[in-house]
Amino acid sequence: MERDYCTMDDFELDGKTVLLRAEFNSPLGPEGEILDDKRIRESVPTIKELEDAKVVLLAHQGRPGKKDFTTMERHARQLQRYVKQDVRYVDDIFGSHARSAIAGLEPGQVLMLENVRFYSEELLDLSPEAASRTIMVRKLAPLAQAFINDAFGAAHRSQCSLVGFTPVLPSGAGRLMQKEIDSLTEALKGGGEVVYVLGGAKVDDSIGVARHVLEKGIASKVLVTGVVASVFLAASGIDIGGPNMDFLDKSGAMGELPLAKEILQKFGDKVVMPHDLAVNKDGKRLEISVRQLPTSFAISDIGHETIASFSDIVRHAERVILKGPAGVFEDPEFSTGTKEMLTAASNAKFSVVCGGHSAVLVDRLGLEDKFTHVSTGGGAAIDFLSGKPMPAIDALKAARKRMMELISVKPH
Repeated sequence: MERDYCTMDDFELDGKTVLLRAEFNSPLGPEGEILDDKRIRESVPTIKELEDAKVVLLAHQGRPGKKDFTTMERHARQLQRYVKQDVRYVDDIFGSHARSAIAGLEPGQVLMLENVRFYSEELLDLSPEAASRTIMVRKLAPLAQAFINDAFGAAHRSQCSLVGFTPVLPSGAGRLMQKEIDSLTEALKGGGEVVYVLGGAKVDDSIGVARHVLEKGIASKVLVTGVVASVFLAASGIDIGGPNMDFLDKSGAMGELPLAKEILQKFGDKVVMPHDLAVNKDGKRLEISVRQLPTSFAISDIGHETIASFSDIVRHAERVILKGPAGVFEDPEFSTGTKEMLTAASNAKFSVVCGGHSAVLVDRLGLEDKFTHVSTGGGAAIDFLSGKPMPAIDALKAARKRMMELISVKPH
């Protein structure tokens, strides 16, 4: 595949000091324990491939003011279990302690620096050139011979640890970043039957994706489920009932109605809405036809007729991109739609899953190996599919252009 960014294949990294920006931001429990270490696990192939390099890990956890804003010590211990070697942690980012530890590294050793967001300039939105002049970059860059960015989950940010090293060091994508870019780029290709299944409660994200893939002629069909379906049903003029309209209002989804109407006016033949729904009647599943709306009960899943028809569309597609659950999947009464849509998508020739809840369910259902790709980047994947700027990826592309002019880069 011809790429406009460098990967690890473009550099000789053995024996070199490599700054590796990873994405280890994870959900934490009340005692700071890591509840889901998927992002840590996904970084392992890149780190193992750098087994003959001196690896310096940069990562973040949480953000200032939040309960999950903490050190990287636990992450280092968790990573150590997967790479099966010592991962040294230092509670410093670019001070003398960190720089001394980097200078003392031997090939094959891994060092994890402190949470980069403990450094205030990391929280600024900076251009790569401005970021390259921050203290972090000026202190760390001279100690390294290459920068590898594997933090796809933060690729929609323009912060110094993500974009600041690219103007001053040979820079490329790690294996996870490479896989994410390649898979999501493939998802945005037209041709054949391309089906997007958009659900969940983050309606603005889904509608942004729907608009982009329909306007660009990428999607053959967009199937809507979850709260996204409620918005499109309401936008089409169907009264979904007071409680459901109240939910849209409280969740901030009402503001998406005008855009949903616009999408239906332009691409109504490509937006497929549910035929039937499952509502919550005193904690039990009650299925009703859309023709029976409005309802005084909360819409909580798609109905069985819709599940069957949507599953058939998905199974026969060339490419399927699924984002978000089809209903209140946490409740067994209303998890059917989500499980069945994921199962159908896993049987498609090419299938990508985005969004945290969907990724967790794929893992829980044991379907991960059946999907072409399960994205680790929630917001980043949505921004990518919505056609929004991806500063960290753009920085890697710019770095390749510069290096093509300055050094000999091995052909792909």
